[in-house]
Amino acid sequence: MTYRSAAGIILLLLSMSSSYAVDLDRPDVGAFITTMVEQHDYDRETLRDILGEAEKKDSIIDQISKPAEKTLTWAEYRPIFITKERVNAGATFWEENRDALEDVETRSGVPIEILVGIIGVETYYGRITGGHRVLDALTTLAFYYPPRSKFFRGELEHFLLLVREEKMQPTDAFGSYAGAMGRPQFMPSSYRAYAVDSTGDGKRDIWNDWKDVAGSIANYFNAHGWRTGEEVTSLATIGSRWSGPFPENVLKPEKTIDSLSQMGVMFSTTLPGESASQLLTLRGTDGNEHWVGFHNFFVITRYNHSVMYALAVHQLGQEIALEVRGDAS
Repeated sequence: MTYRSAAGIILLLLSMSSSYAVDLDRPDVGAFITTMVEQHDYDRETLRDILGEAEKKDSIIDQISKPAEKTLTWAEYRPIFITKERVNAGATFWEENRDALEDVETRSGVPIEILVGIIGVETYYGRITGGHRVLDALTTLAFYYPPRSKFFRGELEHFLLLVREEKMQPTDAFGSYAGAMGRPQFMPSSYRAYAVDSTGDGKRDIWNDWKDVAGSIANYFNAHGWRTGEEVTSLATIGSRWSGPFPENVLKPEKTIDSLSQMGVMFSTTLPGESASQLLTLRGTDGNEHWVGFHNFFVITRYNHSVMYALAVHQLGQEIALEVRGDAS
């Protein structure tokens, strides 16, 4: 093999590579390090060592550019999460962790159906927690993804503070392509703000302790205004009084139950007529599906800013509850 052919192969391999060392001499990286030193008293050399371990990954940018919630219809999205296998796994999880889940529900007012729905959609009950190092994901998006670099620099800041507070090894934490961690897939800012020690052992362990996981999810929901005992959503039909196009799906309720009813939206609820609500329209297998989302529905969208996500969480939790109650009866 000649030198020229060997060099060509090396160049080809380099061009195919999707991982690169982060350039610590970039002005934005340097400015970030200085901010961490000045605002949080982070040791500069320690920080450079940590970021020196990070890798910029093209695959992460590819994934965040094409999230399923923005590229799939409801007909395509729902079957990913509402499957017999996932419902059965959720029922088994419920039974195996019944005492912990019931204690969290009693303390927080967030029903078990919602807790198991979130865990089922997020990580399939711990089976799928993400294969990216959180350090790589957040560094890549903080410095190589301009559309949301400000947000991810903030999350990288929280992650580095979390590493110091929890005495974590920064390269040991694995998660999603967006840097979401553990079984509830908390972003670092959410971990710092909402993770709780539900077992009283002095640790906020969202990696291995299911009671801490459930308690942390419930704490997140309570912090974002969950109303105990209120409905989440209702299937709707459109009556003859409806006129005009269907509105774009939004992430907050802009109507009331009474106003939707007056517009010709027909649905069932026990909530008062002045309660906030919103008509939602999704492309199902047989055409448009219509739902009315109430306050608690939009609390779920705070966990992930997607109407389809919130509906999948709700429906998966309901299916699992039916399975558990059916087995009990």
